[in-house]
Amino acid sequence: MSAQEFSRLEVLLGVQSGRLRIADACSLIGLKRRQVFRLLHGLEQGGASSLVSRRRGRPSNHRVPDDVRDLALAIMRERYRDFGPTLAAEKLAELHGCRISRETLRRWMITDGLWVDRRHRLPSPHQPRRRRECPGELVQIDGSEHAWFEDRGPTCSLLAFIDDATSRIMVLRFAASESAVDYFRATRSYLEAHGKPVAFYSDKHSIFRVNSKDAAGGERVTQFGRALAELNIDIICANLPQAKGRVERAFGTLQDRLVKELRLAGIATIAAANAWLPAFIADYNMRFGRAPMNAKDLHRRLSPLDDLDEILAWREERTVTRNLTLHYDRMMLILEPTPLARGLARQKVHVVNYTDGRFAVRFNGMNLPFRVFDKIRTVEPGAIVENKRLTEVLTHVRAQQAGYAPNRRRFDAARQRPPNNLEAPGLPSRGRVPRGGVTQLPA
Repeated sequence: MSAQEFSRLEVLLGVQSGRLRIADACSLIGLKRRQVFRLLHGLEQGGASSLVSRRRGRPSNHRVPDDVRDLALAIMRERYRDFGPTLAAEKLAELHGCRISRETLRRWMITDGLWVDRRHRLPSPHQPRRRRECPGELVQIDGSEHAWFEDRGPTCSLLAFIDDATSRIMVLRFAASESAVDYFRATRSYLEAHGKPVAFYSDKHSIFRVNSKDAAGGERVTQFGRALAELNIDIICANLPQAKGRVERAFGTLQDRLVKELRLAGIATIAAANAWLPAFIADYNMRFGRAPMNAKDLHRRLSPLDDLDEILAWREERTVTRNLTLHYDRMMLILEPTPLARGLARQKVHVVNYTDGRFAVRFNGMNLPFRVFDKIRTVEPGAIVENKRLTEVLTHVRAQQAGYAPNRRRFDAARQRPPNNLEAPGLPSRGRVPRGGVTQLPA
């Protein structure tokens, strides 16, 4: 018997013994007089067992048929084994026409061992922080290197811009690595779509902050910081990852949902993924975005003076030699001997590298004609590479080594030395070549 049935039994026994009136029993049990008399009659005829519900132990009339349950779980094991109940219920209804409530599917998955109940997971506490009130007041930015295409494509980084007031995704962009140039491209997409926010909130990556205390040269501002200063946008660096929890938790959701959506769409390249992302962003914001406390939008429009091509570009100073040459990015640039260039020996010029691959040499805002004398496309020994760019550099090194001649490849068969006399009697030992030419080794 349940606790409610035991309490009813106690009240009914009080009525039978004369300690309680029918009116008191009605108020204690919460039933009408007719129902109380019915329970008393059943107690007299069948004893306490008459108070037990006759439906107990029998399946519900609204129960989903076992065939539907078996079919749904079979599809889950085959295609959506690592999906959560909410996303799995959406895909079952969208792609298979099998409409099941997420709570019913959650119960099935827990019983079948496909999902772990939240009560059995380790707690993940988050330090609370009030949201900004208005959209565009604070935008959290970060990148996440992950196997977004699983085994269908290379590991890459995803750059995300999340509005702090609404938790909506403002920009998503896939890139080979988390670099300043890719942040320039993503920032341009943000500015053209939404305008200029008040501030960006980031981590202490060297793209956003000069971390070296004894940095030589410069104004202790990065290229990205310089571009934001020209656009009148502040950059704030968080001291801990928990401080920018909006974007960190968004990446937790994206590494689950986005990976599986890319799998279902059959996307395996960065270009195809970037073209597909707008539809995913709209669906994500509809599901997980929230209304701001203040509907006032603090984004500012771009002014005619905001030339994004010139502002969102990499700029460095170089000294012109007496031969009218300068070095940039392991390239030697030779200035054309124009009357202006002849007077620039031992003077500073600016090299501007645009996000579309173009670069220019400028002096006081004037372009100087030049030509490239040499370009080295190798990674120098002992080159310093940041951790977030290591995947991209290793991919370049492997492609570079694959182009070497066979005798320059490590562990290539052409570099294997012949065996000595003890290993293969009758063959010349290492370093010795017979007079008749090189003897072919047995296969």
